[in-house]
Amino acid sequence: MLSPASRFPARERAQLIASGVSVIRGATIVLNHVDLAVTPSSRVAIVGENGRGKSTLLHVLAGNLEPDRGSVQRIGTLGVAGQEMPADNSRTVGDTVADAIAEPLAALAALDAATVALADGRDGAVEEYGAALELAETLGAWDAERRVQIALAALDAEHDMSRRLSDLSVGQRYRVRLACLLGADDDFLLLDEPTNHLDRGGLDFLTAELRNRSGGVTIVSHDRALLADVAETFIDLDPTSDGRPRVYGGGYSGYQEGRLAERERWTQDYERQQAELTRLETSLSAAQNRLITGWRPDKGTNKHGRATRTGGLVQSVHRRQEALSAHAVTVPEPPQELRFPGLPTRTGAVLLRVDQVSVIGKLTRPVSFVLSHGDRLVVTGQNGTGKSTLLNVAACDLPPDTGAARISQGTRLGFLRQESALPEDWRASELFATRVSALVAAGVVPESEVVGLSQLGLLRPRETSKRVGELSIGQQRRLDLALVLATRPHVLLLDEPTNHLSIALVGELTDALGATQAAVVLSSHDRQLLRDLSTWPTIDLSATAESDVLSRAGN
Repeated sequence: MLSPASRFPARERAQLIASGVSVIRGATIVLNHVDLAVTPSSRVAIVGENGRGKSTLLHVLAGNLEPDRGSVQRIGTLGVAGQEMPADNSRTVGDTVADAIAEPLAALAALDAATVALADGRDGAVEEYGAALELAETLGAWDAERRVQIALAALDAEHDMSRRLSDLSVGQRYRVRLACLLGADDDFLLLDEPTNHLDRGGLDFLTAELRNRSGGVTIVSHDRALLADVAETFIDLDPTSDGRPRVYGGGYSGYQEGRLAERERWTQDYERQQAELTRLETSLSAAQNRLITGWRPDKGTNKHGRATRTGGLVQSVHRRQEALSAHAVTVPEPPQELRFPGLPTRTGAVLLRVDQVSVIGKLTRPVSFVLSHGDRLVVTGQNGTGKSTLLNVAACDLPPDTGAARISQGTRLGFLRQESALPEDWRASELFATRVSALVAAGVVPESEVVGLSQLGLLRPRETSKRVGELSIGQQRRLDLALVLATRPHVLLLDEPTNHLSIALVGELTDALGATQAAVVLSSHDRQLLRDLSTWPTIDLSATAESDVLSRAGN
């Protein structure tokens, strides 16, 4: 059941409370008994893998979707931004801005009218003026238009009020709407992936606005840096032992610690139940074996003794069958964890040398670096500066226009590209097995170093039996990573490795990259990943001078 949102801000009285909210689609439980309270001081993050119901929960909170069970209570105003803003051929940027601040503008008009009435000495003018002034102050009406204009500029959004929305790109339309929401000053902001279309300046502005605003904020986002900087409470929709979401306080670190503790408890409970099941099965098998041998007593045993013993054995089997039937495994199998294989090492040798490479129109400034055992390198830069191009050159997949890239003989290189190019008709397990067999047959990977798909903890058996085209984007990304690790590389090239991966898997991958003996080159826009790898040498392709590029690489 939904309660409607208010037209006017409630400020300190504002509340957004979900109680026992469940959403069911056919046989699938999308949301299961969600309890959430958002106050004017709340900073809430809704997290989980793709398909776990994050956007669905946001729609329920916003009042756009009726839950199948539970209720949502709203006191105050809501500003809502989905992942995309549809284009309307008849509407302009100015129309969108006017709608966003319609109430403040109306309040100023009412105040002007009340001022005139007060000056004319009309009956009731004093009361009318007082009410109009209070509403204008509550809405911050005098600053409403200025707030929107500041946000439009900070987000690099279209500021020509006459431009039609249909003439703008998806990203431009989104930035206009986001600016309007930030300027409107509602009691609550509900944002779905708000960082998708923002540059670094826009990200910094959004982060500051969300941290400092007086109203409550609820965010769906994969941007771990935004969540770390803003969110104080996390509602995790990923699978749990009892099927209900978990709520963690203490900010991003509290969420990580709570999730790890939850995973450990879940694994322990599951292993305890499995161990008891195994014990009961073994006990039943032993009792059944004794019953069988009971019909074949030792030579010389009389018939009466055999009959007496058999009855007891039958009762023993029945007791164990009943105990086994009564032992239900109520704890589901815990989520998988990445099991990063030990990668081989070649000490004392240069594994990869990139010398003054450039590509016309794509990588305009020559870049050099050398990698040996255990070396680390991060490649950063704005879009279009050549990060992916540099990795393709380093992998010897793209010939440079100047310079050269050389992989030492015998060095195995694994390249995780930014975009997947897997054959959609193959089953995941068949594709993996075929690729590994080809590596062994070519003498690239010794039979003794082969790693199985199930050993990596990236896909479950029911997922590996699916065709690639049936896998989600996140599952395809996991398969891409598994195929790279199957080469047992001495050098890892990773282009935006966190794309489409869950927060938990990104954390596991980050830890593994820090510990592996392989040399690693990584390109990423992921701000939290760059923070986590801040001690790694860096090539910044946005640098203004060639010497700056090279010095950052330590050359």
